[in-house]
Amino acid sequence: MTPINLDRLDDEDYPAVTMGQAAELLGVQPAFLRSLDAGDVLRPHRTSGGHRRYSRRQLSIAARLRTLFDEGHTLTSAHRIVTLEDELAGAGRELRAAQSDLDDRSDELAQTRSDLREAEAHIADLTRRLNSRPSS
Repeated sequence: MTPINLDRLDDEDYPAVTMGQAAELLGVQPAFLRSLDAGDVLRPHRTSGGHRRYSRRQLSIAARLRTLFDEGHTLTSAHRIVTLEDELAGAGRELRAAQSDLDDRSDELAQTRSDLREAEAHIADLTRRLNSRPSS
């Protein structure tokens, strides 16, 4: 038996849950999970013995698919909805990261402008002093 890497258990993509455990957690039959695998909708990790292992992320997707099935969607439409939701969430994360980067750059620009104003004031002061010195 392969030892479990305990450091990775918090990783949402670590395949740590057996098919039986996944089915129990989701309140579905193992056949439901097998159908997702057969339909190329959810591809669990396979152990060297061929047993399926699911990650927390995959369990979340399977739960969402189950909800969509219960609402009357086909496998194809449920898969498309989940894919689009995932893409939308990814775009939202990218947008937030870009906004954060823009905020950081705006702060840097404001600081640079402030530094420039101080430097201009210092130059103006030095110029005044030089111009007010008596010539020898």
